[in-house]
Amino acid sequence: MSPSVRRYEAKDDRNAQLRQDLLALAHRHRRHGYRMLHLRLCQQGWRVNIKRVRCLYPQENLMVHKRKRKKVTPENRQPLIRPGKANEVWSMEFVFDRLAGGRSLKCMAVVDDATQEAVALTPDRAISGLHVARVLEAIKGERGLPKVIRSNNGKEFCGRAMAIWAHQNNVALRFIEPGKPNQNAYVESFNGRFRDECLNEHWFTSLAHARVVIEDWRRDYNQQRPK
Repeated sequence: MSPSVRRYEAKDDRNAQLRQDLLALAHRHRRHGYRMLHLRLCQQGWRVNIKRVRCLYPQENLMVHKRKRKKVTPENRQPLIRPGKANEVWSMEFVFDRLAGGRSLKCMAVVDDATQEAVALTPDRAISGLHVARVLEAIKGERGLPKVIRSNNGKEFCGRAMAIWAHQNNVALRFIEPGKPNQNAYVESFNGRFRDECLNEHWFTSLAHARVVIEDWRRDYNQQRPK
């Protein structure tokens, strides 16, 4: 044995507090990778290099296993231009889940394409076209309405209730082609994060419980999550 090896004494890596804060963030945001956790640490006031976070990340067994996504063939991909400012184009879509008792949970997501902000995230057991119009009317009183709303061809979005509401508020409704969700990619990308970071991480015991958890996640996504 080499004398230097025999005399060596392990030293503290001086990362104890950083490890503690990193673990706390990782347990709170279970689907965040080391890049997103590094940005969260910087928000808390840490001045740390991303390389150090990348080294500590596997040492604490925080690796996130990516879920497989369905591959889209190149001929079906189309460029989607992002609007230049807020309240120009919104996207709408539904996300489905189940409560602990087995009843269905339907969440309506409304996303601003320019700012990536979750304008609304409304869970309920059933959502009709009138319900969609009421949600948009409530948003109108808080922040106004966009020029265009993009959605799929679901009956809730292209029915009579939404057509009347859009005409009364001078909002243009744009519908994507059936079977081509890539034409509504911004809200689809948001729905993937919402399902991965919120729906898959919680077991909702009731509709009231789901509303509280989902609204907390939406506020964190809009106000704290780095974009």
